[in-house]
Amino acid sequence: MFKFRMATVILAVMASVAVAMADGPYREIQDNSFLLEEAYNQEDGVIQHIQTFQYMKGDTWAYSFTQEWPVPTQAHQFSYTIPLEKLGRDEGRHSGLGDIALNYRYQLLFKEGVMACSPRFSLILPTGDDKKGLGNGAVGFQANLPLSLRLNERFVTHWNLGMTFTPNAKEPGGEKADTFSTNYGMSLVYLVNRNLNALVEFVGTAEQAVVSDGVTGNNNSFIINPGLRFAIDLKDLQIVPGISMPIGVGPSKGEYGVMAYLSFEHKLF
Repeated sequence: MFKFRMATVILAVMASVAVAMADGPYREIQDNSFLLEEAYNQEDGVIQHIQTFQYMKGDTWAYSFTQEWPVPTQAHQFSYTIPLEKLGRDEGRHSGLGDIALNYRYQLLFKEGVMACSPRFSLILPTGDDKKGLGNGAVGFQANLPLSLRLNERFVTHWNLGMTFTPNAKEPGGEKADTFSTNYGMSLVYLVNRNLNALVEFVGTAEQAVVSDGVTGNNNSFIINPGLRFAIDLKDLQIVPGISMPIGVGPSKGEYGVMAYLSFEHKLF
């Protein structure tokens, strides 16, 4: 509870700064999401390093490191995501490496300042320990379709729809079943000024988990995530810190926490 209150104070302070700066010059910060994907691939010759840390009620946490590369231009992007996590009491409180994802995105549509779309395909490797509940114990396949739209001078929205299929996924006891999950969400981003964005995300999942051989159970979640992102522009380097407060509603009612974001974006040469 103390950490959640501290996050509330930090978010309130950043919101006050946002209001104070609202009349200044501004530009769009394209990297303005926490739980969703924007539909903008990396620009030619630019690489990005992304870190997120999410702490939730029940002393569970998840950390991820993602690195995004144009290959070699904005039309094609390769990235990988390395997750670390700590499970809750019901899952045995194990912690460690999760399943690593290798990602390819194609910039299908890009109209600067108007619209972007970049479908992604991911190969999910069984690097997490499935006996501890940290992985699926099998190779998974994921597809996601992010769409980004500029509504007007001050507002941008991002939409996601995706699915994950894992044949012969394992539960900690070794039972196997094919699992299919979907994810969906949208966000509304307010371009406060040159370097500051305020936003709220609405993110849901419908996941299958292995119960016994050939049998799965359904787990649903829905999170509302208000947050702030700030850009620090240096020579050939942009640093983007952010903080948000994920709050569970509906099937996730009673869940809450804090999420921190930090990215570094710079030219390759």
